[in-house]
Amino acid sequence: MGEGWEVRETARGRPAEGSGDGGRHLVFSYGTLRLPRVQLALFGRAVPTRPATLSGFRVEQLTIADPEVVATSGTSSHPILRPSPDPVDHVEGSVLHLSTQQLAAADAYEVEDYRRVRARTTAGEAVWVYVADGNS
Repeated sequence: MGEGWEVRETARGRPAEGSGDGGRHLVFSYGTLRLPRVQLALFGRAVPTRPATLSGFRVEQLTIADPEVVATSGTSSHPILRPSPDPVDHVEGSVLHLSTQQLAAADAYEVEDYRRVRARTTAGEAVWVYVADGNS
């Protein structure tokens, strides 16, 4: 299991208490949530982002079957994170600043193969991240 993260699952679209500051939520994205077309479709605009790194995970590819998600992202091949026992493994991505409504939209967009958990970036910042569900 990756260092610096914990499973803190939530119901889809319902952030856990203490997950944001004043309705703001930090989400580490390593895939399609960073795409302008996806942000426009889900959030109605581009959202503030900044580069970040997450350790203790590796990226694999997942084939998405949901036609709405494929239409929104423009591809059926999406990255998915899995915990890695190798401390050298890390993932480059971005931290997105989302409102509670935007977080709910992101939850609805992510298919059942993903679950949202708490993690810490290499800079020590607490973020939400979508990782592989144990069944996928």
